[in-house]
Amino acid sequence: MTEREYNDCVNSYADNVFRFIVKNLRHEEDAKDVVQSAFEKLWRNRENVEVEKCKSYLFTVAYNQMIDHLRKAKRVSLKDEFHADVKTHEQPVHNAQQTLRVALSRLSDTQRSLVMLKDYEGYSYEEIGKIMSLNESQVKVYLHRARLTLRNYLVSPENVM
Repeated sequence: MTEREYNDCVNSYADNVFRFIVKNLRHEEDAKDVVQSAFEKLWRNRENVEVEKCKSYLFTVAYNQMIDHLRKAKRVSLKDEFHADVKTHEQPVHNAQQTLRVALSRLSDTQRSLVMLKDYEGYSYEEIGKIMSLNESQVKVYLHRARLTLRNYLVSPENVM
């Protein structure tokens, strides 16, 4: 891959990769870091990456960087102090976008990534399999289970508007 081809890849896929990562991490600054490190890795390995496969390579690297980031974040535990005298109550969710965000947050990292890649980004089962190192059958099964989980949450009485 030449420098020009690398720049074309960046121009073509930067927004898609960022959108995918930020929807999974739900933190813009962390997503920027993950995407930047994915493009850095692509740059370092540009001689070994075929131009036709740069999209798949880029999403695979970004996905793996995101998983590493999530694993690191889980190791860091913060202790919040709660006061017994503070009363809280939950507000009912009336916003469809917020309800969907909560529903997606209930999925595992793998399921959420599958839903994002298929339903938000429009990738084929084969492409998703390459990105996430799964075979096509696994992608279909995991995606089906994720959609069932989403459906069951979204049609529950407390979420119906």
